[in-house]
Amino acid sequence: MADSHARIEFDDVSRRAPGVVSALRSLSASAGEAGLEKPMIELVKLRASQLNGCAFCIQFHLNLARKIGVPAEKLDLVPAWREAGLFSAREQAALAWTEVMTRMAPGAASEADYAALRAEFSESEALFLTVAIGTINQWNRIAVAFRFTPPVPKATEASAA
Repeated sequence: MADSHARIEFDDVSRRAPGVVSALRSLSASAGEAGLEKPMIELVKLRASQLNGCAFCIQFHLNLARKIGVPAEKLDLVPAWREAGLFSAREQAALAWTEVMTRMAPGAASEADYAALRAEFSESEALFLTVAIGTINQWNRIAVAFRFTPPVPKATEASAA
């Protein structure tokens, strides 16, 4: 069994490297400030975190998604979004681009991948979506490396679940 203790907690990183946390939060906020839908951005962050195996970020973005009213059915089926039949064409394009940008296999971000993205997103929206995906991947790498303890849902969130 893998050792699961935290090496450094999120609060310690926030205290020791406030500039890093501030910069990543600023990048994270840019997608919403550019007008991208917050529920869709939370789905994207959740999917990238699932692919990266980041327990902290999975729980963090589940908590946020629930708080802003993302339907439980969507949250439950993010891992199988292609088969679920619940996601809009725009959400599907965002989730597909998330998988391409998170896995970054050779040949990733092909012309076909980008064309599928652009069928649903303007050039500016594609830019900010890509920044959001890159940022959550950076958070995932930090949280996984230091084994951040996943945040506990607040009592009101847990009772609503």
